[in-house]
Amino acid sequence: MKSIIGKKLGMSQYFKEDGTVIPVTVVEIQPNVVVQVKTFDKDGYEAMQIGYGMRNKQTKAIKNHAKGLGSFANFKEFEGLKNGEKEAVVGGKFDASLFEAGEVVRVTGISKGKGFAGAVKRHGFHGMPASHGHKAVMRHVGSIGQRFPQHTLKGLRMAGRMGAVKTTTRGLKIVNIDLEKNTIAIKGAIPGNNGGTVIINSAK
Repeated sequence: MKSIIGKKLGMSQYFKEDGTVIPVTVVEIQPNVVVQVKTFDKDGYEAMQIGYGMRNKQTKAIKNHAKGLGSFANFKEFEGLKNGEKEAVVGGKFDASLFEAGEVVRVTGISKGKGFAGAVKRHGFHGMPASHGHKAVMRHVGSIGQRFPQHTLKGLRMAGRMGAVKTTTRGLKIVNIDLEKNTIAIKGAIPGNNGGTVIINSAK
């Protein structure tokens, strides 16, 4: 299992040698530094804590926790003491070279927030008929329950806040890796806004 944290820069195009154009999303791989290694003996489980992103102001708590490794904006914990073939060592770094072009990955991020949305947009409801006596009810939900048990059941699909949730897109292919700029070009779209944090995981 391989995992790395990056920042979504936006979509672009990649031109192959035969002239084929591939739509890609470019992800900048920020410095992924191992800040802490957790073991069975000390913590009861095996994991590695990664520090990523940079912040201008550094609190004493983060300064003490990072032990001079950097001024990190966030921390993320991954299971296991290996990232692919690389061992997790405090102070060790992971970059774009962790993956290879042509590799299939899954990308996790926070989807774009759509705000308050109705049932038609949020859940794909067909809506009411537009004629034969119907007035301004075309996009209404319709019945939300029966006379018994006299309350709305939990989990009913209704209007509400849409988006801004953790989402994973699977089966994405890495088209190109630029080690100089430390970027990965992934075929197709990935979750989140430009500038948002995403996690790239190997498919297996």
